[in-house]
This record gives sequence, structure tokens and C-alpha cells, in this order.
Amino acid sequence: MNSSELQQKAFLLLLIVVSLAFVWILLPFYGAVFWGSVLAIIFTPFYRRLLPLLNQRKNLAALTTLLLCLIIVIIPFTFMAVALLQEGLMVYQRIRSGELNFGAYFQQIMAALPPWMSNFLDSVGLTNISELKDMLSNGALQGSQIVATQALNIGQNTFEFIISFGIMLYLLFFLLRDGATLSARIKQAIPLSMEHKRHLLGKFTTVVRATVKGNIAVAAMQGTLGGLIFSFLGIQGALLWGFVMAFLSLLPAVGASLIWGPVDIYFLLTGSIWQGLILTAFGVLVIGLVDNLLRPVLVGKDTQIPDYVVLISTLGGMVLFGLNGFVIGPVIAALFIAAWDLFSATKETTKDQ
Repeated sequence: MNSSELQQKAFLLLLIVVSLAFVWILLPFYGAVFWGSVLAIIFTPFYRRLLPLLNQRKNLAALTTLLLCLIIVIIPFTFMAVALLQEGLMVYQRIRSGELNFGAYFQQIMAALPPWMSNFLDSVGLTNISELKDMLSNGALQGSQIVATQALNIGQNTFEFIISFGIMLYLLFFLLRDGATLSARIKQAIPLSMEHKRHLLGKFTTVVRATVKGNIAVAAMQGTLGGLIFSFLGIQGALLWGFVMAFLSLLPAVGASLIWGPVDIYFLLTGSIWQGLILTAFGVLVIGLVDNLLRPVLVGKDTQIPDYVVLISTLGGMVLFGLNGFVIGPVIAALFIAAWDLFSATKETTKDQ
């Protein structure tokens, strides 16, 4: 090994080490860095439209875009989070006091089942009503307790939240202002052909924008519709259940139905036929239609990822990265597909030559 090769390998090792160290330093605030970057990708087109109107004053354009982001995204989300936590605490208190008894609801469902269904459940060992009732009640209590605990944690970690929030806004301002320069430097540093870099980075930004804007739009609409129908039917904790439906609607096809479906079954089996029929019709024709019509237009059309890949990558991403995973998972899946498409195209080109 000559001196030049040794220096090159030593430099590559140094580059890897300092890059990993830098990522390690950012880990405590990775959520702030991540969402600052995501919001910058989403709002950069608006920033670019503002620049000519403001005589190319980058600082003013970035500040104006940041204020717009605060008004239409961050402030409404903050108010919604506060209202949700209050609702979660109220539901927790109702479960603890016995006002909400999911075990009793389950017992009513079991008593209303036809004989053939009871026999089937007996054959698979699911007729121990007292044990299942206790399990369901404990699960509901633990779930509501998690919401209450998170509310207390947010209050106790207010200072850490404010720091993360400030870092996100600070980073967002500079990513808006200097994003084009930073993107050019990243493209130059990546050791790939210009065509591959352009394709992969274009895919990355497209998937981020489509996933965030499309999924959040669908989630907000399904959660709002679900909360409204629950409130209309007199179901307690409609705001909380609406938020849970919005959260679960991040999963294509099955999301919101995991909440309104069991409630619908309860209505139908316990004699509340009209409530059950209304919820069935609204769930299938309204809430389900939002997912079937809007998601392919807002998400699938731009990402060009099959629904089953979106579902699996979203689930995997949320298991590994929490709420951030609903963006990270599909982005990784899209880059995986794009990289293999480029590899296949390169092989075909090599064969033709």
C-alpha cells in the first residue's frame, strides 16, 4: 500500500468517525432537527415564490415563511394537543371512577351474541367473560393512564420542550434561507453520478412532501369526521376518539375503522340499531371514502409506492421511530425502490453496451 492509498483510507475513516459523532451529538434533539427539515422541505416552494416579491431579501422571505408555518401548522397543533390532553385526563378519571366501564360493555356484547357465535367462542376458549372483562377494563385503564402520564410529563418537561421547539424554529429559518446552497453542497459531496443524485434527492423531497401533506390531510379529515359522528351519537370522549382515529388513519385502508368498527358492532348487538346503522353508513360511505379517494390522489400519485408497501413501511417506521416513523418509513421504502430501479436500469444499460 503506497502513501497516497493510506492517506485516502485514513481520510475516509476520519470522515466516517466525525460524521457518526456529529449524528450522535444531534440525537438528543433529533425530533426537532427532523421536523425542522421536513417543514423546510414542505415550505420551500412558498419561500421561493416570496423571494421575487420581496426583492430577493432572503432573511425577510424566510421570516415571513416561518410566521406562516407558525400560523397554519404549529399554533393550531399546539391548541389541539392541549385540548386532547385535557380530554384524555377526563376519560381517565371516568374510567377510574367506573363511569366508563369497558368490561361491562363487553359483557353486554357477549350476552347479545347468537348461540352459534357463543358456541364458536366457547370452542376457542373465549367464553371466560370475567377474565376477558377484567383484561379489557385493565387495558382501557392502562391506555388512559398513559395519556394522563404523558400530560404530566409534558408539564414536567416544559423546559426541554421549549428548547426543542426553539431549535426546530431556528433550524427551519436557516434551512429556508440557505436550503438551496446546502442542497447543492450535499449533491456535490455524495459520490454518485449526477443523474442518480438528482433522481434520489428528487424522490426524497417528493415523498416527504406527499407523505406529510397527504397523510396529515387525510388524518385530519377522518379524525374530524369520526369525532363529529361520535359526538352526534352521544359517545363520551368524542374528541379523544377522533384524535385516535386521526392517528390510526396514518395506516392506509384499516386505520380509522379500528375505532368506529367495534363501536358500531356494540350498537348493533346491544339493540341500538339506528345508531349502529348511522355509524355503519357514515363510516363506510364518508370516513372510508376519504381514505379511498383522497389518499391515492394526495399520497400514492406522487410517491408511486404501492399501498401495501406504504402500510408495512409506515407500521415499521412507527415501531422504530415513534410518530416520526409515519414519514421516515415511507421515505426509506421510496428510496429503496428508487435505488433498486436505478440499479436495474444500470444493469440493462451495461448489457446493451
